[in-house]
Amino acid sequence: MSLWIYLPVAGNAVHLLLLLGMGAVVGFLSGLFGVGGGFLMTPLLIMMGIQPTIAVASDSNQIVAASASGTYAHARAGSVDFKMGALLLGGGLAGGSAGVFLIKALRGLGQADLFISATYVVMLGGIGSYMLHDSLKEIRGKVRVQVAETRPSAFARLVNSLPCKMDFPRSKVRHSVLMPLGLGVLVGVLSAIMGVGGGFIMVPVMIYLLRMPMHVVVGTSLFQILFTCANVTVLQAAVNHTVDFVLALVLLIGSVVGAQLGAKVNKRLRAEQLKILMAIIVLVVMVKMLLGFLLTPDILVSYAGGH
Repeated sequence: MSLWIYLPVAGNAVHLLLLLGMGAVVGFLSGLFGVGGGFLMTPLLIMMGIQPTIAVASDSNQIVAASASGTYAHARAGSVDFKMGALLLGGGLAGGSAGVFLIKALRGLGQADLFISATYVVMLGGIGSYMLHDSLKEIRGKVRVQVAETRPSAFARLVNSLPCKMDFPRSKVRHSVLMPLGLGVLVGVLSAIMGVGGGFIMVPVMIYLLRMPMHVVVGTSLFQILFTCANVTVLQAAVNHTVDFVLALVLLIGSVVGAQLGAKVNKRLRAEQLKILMAIIVLVVMVKMLLGFLLTPDILVSYAGGH
């Protein structure tokens, strides 16, 4: 019995065990860190020969399953802030809907891919470096949280000046509702354009901007990603017709199992350990994107020179 399966929309034949394994690994990362895993899965699918637009849309479908499995596991452990997650979700749905239609406009701009790649390299490099530095300081016991209390930053003053304040008991923070709504819009747009759940950006944002505890961040991030990517998947299928459901089904079977294992490991690690592992993964992805950003022009020039 052959283990190769044909993907009708992508037009490729791929090995079943390879897809299941990829889904399990990405699902494990989802349950462990609260990320959808699209920042890893989408490049892997493209390397397998899947058309980028189909990889992006089909991966959003797979992220739905991984996030649902991870959210369930974290909800049972009491580590989901549904109040905060609902606000992030509201912004995420609006941003995701806008992002799907924005894809059509971006396709018409010759420098759109270059701009997005450069922006992500800078953003991931900054986020990953800061998380790594902060986590190492915590592990070494050199953090002094009281230092900044007498001199709040300009950003802190701006956040404190926002209206419509609300308490979030599960996360033990108080913020304006505009903060999670605005951040949700940003993540929703990114999930549609880049085929990611947005967790690898949202998790650091929830830690350092919303000041939420790490274990609550993971479950809440998955809750928001679940519905944001479900919305993106439906719109991608209806508007762009780029969702290969056979591909997504195989990936999600593996990711559901992996997400449960990741959620269990999450409870065994300390917050600073989770942050330093997350930082390393973000920096690895940044380096990969940077290499692609720098090497692609040389390949294109060589190709053009050969003709």
